[in-house]
Amino acid sequence: MVRELDHPPAEQIGLSGIYDALSDPVRREMVLALAEMGEQNCSSFLGLGSKTNLSYHFARLRGSGLTLTRMEGTSRYMQLRRDDLAARFPGLLDAVVAAAREEKRVKAEAVMPVAAAKKRPAAAKKPAAKKPAAKKAARRA
Repeated sequence: MVRELDHPPAEQIGLSGIYDALSDPVRREMVLALAEMGEQNCSSFLGLGSKTNLSYHFARLRGSGLTLTRMEGTSRYMQLRRDDLAARFPGLLDAVVAAAREEKRVKAEAVMPVAAAKKRPAAAKKPAAKKPAAKKAARRA
C-alpha cells in the first residue's frame, strides 16, 4: 500500500511558513541543491545528516509548500514547487537561491584559511626558537 504525502494546495502556501522552513541552514542547502540540480532522490542528501533528521527536514519543506515529493516504489523524489511559488510570490525563490549561494560561498571562504593552515608545509611553519650559546656551553661543562 502506497501512502500519499500531504502537500498544501498552492493557494494555501504562506510566506510565514516559507520563512520558517528556510530558517534552518540544512533546509536552505537542500533548497539550493534542488534549484541547481532539479529533482533529486531524497537519498542524495544523506551527506547533510541522519535519515531521521533529513526526514524531518523533508517534511518541513513539504509542509511549507516549498517542495513537492513524489514516491516511486520505495524511493522518494523531491523537487521545488517553482511554478506555484512564482505565482504566489514572484521572485522569492530566486532571491532565496541567490542568498543561499552567497551563504555557501562565504562559509567556504571562512573554512579555507583554516584548512590551508593545517596543510602548510613544515618549512613554512615558524622555526623553533634557538637556545642562547651561553646555555649550551653551560650544559657541556
